[in-house]
Amino acid sequence: MIVALTVAAAATAAYADAGRVPTPKIVIEKGGKCVEDVAVMRRNHMEFLKHQRDDTMRRGIRSTKHSLQQCIDCHASRKTGSVVGSNENFCQSCHAYAAVKLDCFECHSTKPKAAAAAGTAVAKGNP
Repeated sequence: MIVALTVAAAATAAYADAGRVPTPKIVIEKGGKCVEDVAVMRRNHMEFLKHQRDDTMRRGIRSTKHSLQQCIDCHASRKTGSVVGSNENFCQSCHAYAAVKLDCFECHSTKPKAAAAAGTAVAKGNP
């Protein structure tokens, strides 16, 4: 009887996980503490980014606490150097999981400032 219950429990657990969507791969490449708690960032990062955008674009106030560039600098993959381009990259993995359109990068770079600048220099023929 114990064997039957163990097999049934294992089969139920396997069945329950089989239909689940894989959770996003969250890798924080640059160690240290984020500007907000993880739970706060998961729920409110888009609000922080919108307020930062409004302050910068409409009021000329540039701060770094909730800037998109700061996020990219910490979360860009060491493997790809980007936050998008694959479901293993930080931003894209969560947005794909939540089925939310990721439109920040239609205008903004997906790479840390240093990597983006290096890419620009190479593209212009500068070493």
